[in-house]
Amino acid sequence: MAGGHLKHRHLGVKSSHRQALLRNLVSSLFEHESITTTWPKAKEAQRVAEKLITLGKRNTNAAKNAAQAAFFEPQKFMPRLFGALRERYLDRPGGYTRVLRIESHKEDQAPSAILQLVDGPKDMRFAMTAKTLVRERASETGVRELTAKNVVKVTKFRPGGKEELERMVKTFEEREVDGERRETGVIREQVYPRRYNPN
Repeated sequence: MAGGHLKHRHLGVKSSHRQALLRNLVSSLFEHESITTTWPKAKEAQRVAEKLITLGKRNTNAAKNAAQAAFFEPQKFMPRLFGALRERYLDRPGGYTRVLRIESHKEDQAPSAILQLVDGPKDMRFAMTAKTLVRERASETGVRELTAKNVVKVTKFRPGGKEELERMVKTFEEREVDGERRETGVIREQVYPRRYNPN
């Protein structure tokens, strides 16, 4: 079918390899909450992850059987999918994952991205919003309208989100001293000794 609309990205591999690749990416996502890969792979893995989390929210025998077929190690990931992730996203109507473009990490300059679960401990947008709040509260103009909208976005479906955001803001405020970052508990020392230069 030349010139037809593609239903998915082929990723330059055959069907069985593509399926195994996506299953591995989704397993890594559920295990680590955040993964870095190429942008096309992240977008395809996002589709699979969203469908699996929707199955986890249904919590029926048919949903469990369908989800079990998607994992190479179901005994490792099924309790997490139908336990912690189901509870986290029970009230959220969709959008359980986020893809953030980053600069390329590969030698061939392939477009890279971070795929992460939202409202988790490694939610990057949550931390970025907290840092922005610290900077804007210290400025004369105050908190901008866009930042206020982002605060609503990142706290809307997260249980205790506003309190957690304020704790993170206080943590970032404590780390700032006279506009410079302070690394708590880290002693700065030279890794390599300076060479003696008599001139």
